[in-house]
Amino acid sequence: MAASGLIYGFHAVTSRLRAHPDSVLEVIVDEARADARAAALRRLSDECGVRVRAVSGARLDGMVRGARHQGVVARVTEVAQVRSIDELLAALHVPPLLLVLDGVTDPHNLGACLRVADAAGAHAVIAPKDRAAGLGATAVKVASGAAETMPYIAVTNLARTLEALKARDVWVIGADEGAPEDLFTAPLPDAVAWVLGAEGHGMRRLTRERCDRLVRIPMYGAVESLNVAVAAGLCLFESQRRRAVK
Repeated sequence: MAASGLIYGFHAVTSRLRAHPDSVLEVIVDEARADARAAALRRLSDECGVRVRAVSGARLDGMVRGARHQGVVARVTEVAQVRSIDELLAALHVPPLLLVLDGVTDPHNLGACLRVADAAGAHAVIAPKDRAAGLGATAVKVASGAAETMPYIAVTNLARTLEALKARDVWVIGADEGAPEDLFTAPLPDAVAWVLGAEGHGMRRLTRERCDRLVRIPMYGAVESLNVAVAAGLCLFESQRRRAVK
């Protein structure tokens, strides 16, 4: 059996039960919760054949080291996902739409990016194994179920991965505040990998140099930059808008 880990929060646990019930070993709830939401989770667990265990709120706090768990934690095994770019692209029958994250180390931002990527119909989120948040419990909770549906591919060498995408006729486009072209007027191909860096730092030099094109998101107010998940949403949805117009 694969090693087990913990996920927490109603969205994360409910989504895992619905998408991959066989991966849920047990659901652990706060014994003080007797509300409708907790009752619905217990029913879903029963339907999936998953044991429910009630413990004190303090016990749950200790299990997740004080994280906001909403009174529910699940012990789960790893779910098999797409492991490589080649595997992902081979399974697609439409032009790929990918989100590449460079230097995003905040798990809250990663979770939000997974959520917006799912909403925008992206096919995967790609990030380096190093200098990245990783798909931990916090990211899964913030993703609100998207971590169960959005492939997350961690790569050893991001620059090499971008070159491999380009070799497969996927355009690599970076979002950069200093770019000369505007997101809403620049030409955008159908097959695209959007590359975004962390807020404040942006993409690393080697990553930027491997982009086929750089575009900026026009800013009309006083702020100079956007949260990476918001920026990712704008870029991904603009790609989908262009596809719909075609």
